[in-house]
Amino acid sequence: MAKAVLGAVALAIIIKLFVFDFIIAEGNSMEPSIKNGTVLIVSRLRYGLRFPGQQNYLFCWAAPKAGEVVVFYTPQGDLAVKRCVETAEPGNFFAMGDNSLWSYDSRSYGPVPMGSTIGKVLGK
Repeated sequence: MAKAVLGAVALAIIIKLFVFDFIIAEGNSMEPSIKNGTVLIVSRLRYGLRFPGQQNYLFCWAAPKAGEVVVFYTPQGDLAVKRCVETAEPGNFFAMGDNSLWSYDSRSYGPVPMGSTIGKVLGK
């Protein structure tokens, strides 16, 4: 019984660190599509494989595409949920909030490097 519980806990941690994550959207920058307080499911494997806390991907197989909602760290280290509007020079993308009047996004801090991405929002 104890082995099964420990195995389940270990599997849950591995899934959270490498495959899927859950975050809570904060702020109004993505309204009306994502409201403040919405729980989001994030695919950590959408763009590549890397160890948690590392900025470089071990394997990178995709980049955010225009229209995808991406979770990433801003240059100030804050977690952000924004829509990719275009890919910039290789390894970077331009992200904007759907509510442009209330969004702190790439218009302020420039292109987002791939190393700052957490993953793609799959659902809410």
